[in-house]
Amino acid sequence: MRAPRSPRLLVGGAAGIGTLLLALALHGLPFGGDGASDAAEVAIRVDQVGYVRGEAKQAYVMGPSDVLAGARFEVLDAGNDVVLAGRLGAVTGRWNAAYPAVRSVDFSALDTPGTYRVVLTGTAGGRSPAFRIAGARELMTPLVRDNVRFLQAQRDGNDVLSGALRRGPSHLTDRDAAVYADPSYDEEGEELLDERLTPTGDRVDVSGGWFDAGDFLKFTGTTSYAVAELLLAQRGLPDMAELSTEASHGLAWLDKMWDEDSETLYAQVGIGAGNEAVRTDHDVWRLPEADDRLEVSPGDPDHTIKYRPVFRAAAPGEAISPNLAGRVAAVFALAAQRAAAEEPDEARDWLDKAAAVYDLADTDHDPDEQLVTAYPGAFYPEDSWQDDMEFGGAELALAARELGDDRESDWADAAAGWAGDYLASDVKGTLDVADVSALAHVDLATVLDGARTNGIGAEELYADLRRQLDDGVDRAGRDPFAAGAVYDDFDAVPHTFGLVATARLYAEATGDTRYAAFAGRQRGWALGANAWGTSFVIGAGEVYPHCPEHQLANLGGSHDGKGAVLRGAVVNGPNAAGKLEESNGFPGMKKCTASPPTGAWTDFDGRGARYVDDVGAWQTVEPALDFTTTALLAFALTAQDGGA
Repeated sequence: MRAPRSPRLLVGGAAGIGTLLLALALHGLPFGGDGASDAAEVAIRVDQVGYVRGEAKQAYVMGPSDVLAGARFEVLDAGNDVVLAGRLGAVTGRWNAAYPAVRSVDFSALDTPGTYRVVLTGTAGGRSPAFRIAGARELMTPLVRDNVRFLQAQRDGNDVLSGALRRGPSHLTDRDAAVYADPSYDEEGEELLDERLTPTGDRVDVSGGWFDAGDFLKFTGTTSYAVAELLLAQRGLPDMAELSTEASHGLAWLDKMWDEDSETLYAQVGIGAGNEAVRTDHDVWRLPEADDRLEVSPGDPDHTIKYRPVFRAAAPGEAISPNLAGRVAAVFALAAQRAAAEEPDEARDWLDKAAAVYDLADTDHDPDEQLVTAYPGAFYPEDSWQDDMEFGGAELALAARELGDDRESDWADAAAGWAGDYLASDVKGTLDVADVSALAHVDLATVLDGARTNGIGAEELYADLRRQLDDGVDRAGRDPFAAGAVYDDFDAVPHTFGLVATARLYAEATGDTRYAAFAGRQRGWALGANAWGTSFVIGAGEVYPHCPEHQLANLGGSHDGKGAVLRGAVVNGPNAAGKLEESNGFPGMKKCTASPPTGAWTDFDGRGARYVDDVGAWQTVEPALDFTTTALLAFALTAQDGGA
């Protein structure tokens, strides 16, 4: 189930023979030869979704140096006609003992829409998976829709969509949930120290919302991040009705998590780490509907599975952890912006809620105290909060501008002040669930509109966006597959999509397209142009995860022979090899292991990183809200700007 997160990463017979030949072709391996030695000789890696017309287009070939030395490539169209040919590019680096050399294939000159494969000739042979060349909107909007499908599959409460997973209503007891005092954990966040949870006496309706990941917990922190990205994506894709509907679904749950009468922000529903007396969501493998059918008494360890505890970000009326206050305020203000033109009264209600949450932020936060993200905090460790306060201030100011509210300048000044504090800090990161500075900077620059306040103007904000992207560009320059994120630790794939989104935001705000090729290569890495030759978005491309660590996919719905296809879900991707020494297994978990078209995933591990498609490998194939919505935003921005 959900792991502690690293918040800052600088990112027989004729039929059998036919099947074998197809597998070899899909994996880019040569046909023929004398067995196992040939089976690991050459592999071709492409963006399996496709390349946007007008952008740089690059694939990779990995294999022995001598085999690749005399190799050439051809690009074949759907009719197997050669439309482009040339020599392999220079060696981009060494990968592992089986594939010591990686060389690039540049086919940027090909811009005709269609479906293609890369084929090797000369001293090497093999065919790549198929890919398309098309316009940005044509390629990207189906991916956005698939991402939304994952969010729909994550719905909790009564308003669920059956879909391919054949969902039913779940956790209806959340309509009348008990609130508990903050739980205490050991330093590692692995064990609940309290013998029992302590109820406060309050009860609240926290039904609905989305599950966070492969478990059934619900967090204000991750949901607010997801809703913000959906609302920002909707700006560029305003006619995508399902995007708007799903944003509203998440927003409605966040509204329940804020009690304006008592000035209480609730942070979490359910508990993921307990003890012998308190069973938790992570102790059971089941469909979510099963929780409501449990027969339990108040003293039973399973009581907290059926009757899930709710925890607060702070006591009523007290200062709220500034990361949560800033981010929730930003989401409510974004909701106000969305409603301003057609529903001004509704927009003013959202603005008032945003302002109330923002005003309760604990801006005197003790740096030695852990920010409230989740219980335990190790699930989502976070160091910075000034970026969240900048984000909240910027969105409040934009909402005030649209509604003619005279508090616009106050919020603009506050946002600029927090931006300055963030820029002066030593906890700067790149776009992901623990750092929203990229989102904040772009909208704050819009608020300032060429002006300066608190020593901050667009120049400083755009410089920090370049800092985030340049860090990725530097890493990509040293990586055989031009990966801009770190892939031997948690969150490699979402950090990659964060870089894509940041590059698109920067280009849209400044007109500077210097990072366009970098953004395309990062998107390509996450969609198949990586050492393992898999897309990390379920359902995207020919090779993608089939066995995610996700209870609904493992136990429910229609299956592809392995698990239900959780289309649109984004997984962590490769991780440090040492982290996969631990594997989760639960009673009731259906065994599910998917291998690559040929060989084993370990054939492609390298540089300390490992990937495996197995239901027990939460380290590589557990999907999550924040992973998926970061990708959604990247896809939406690419569709919006045409890939320029």
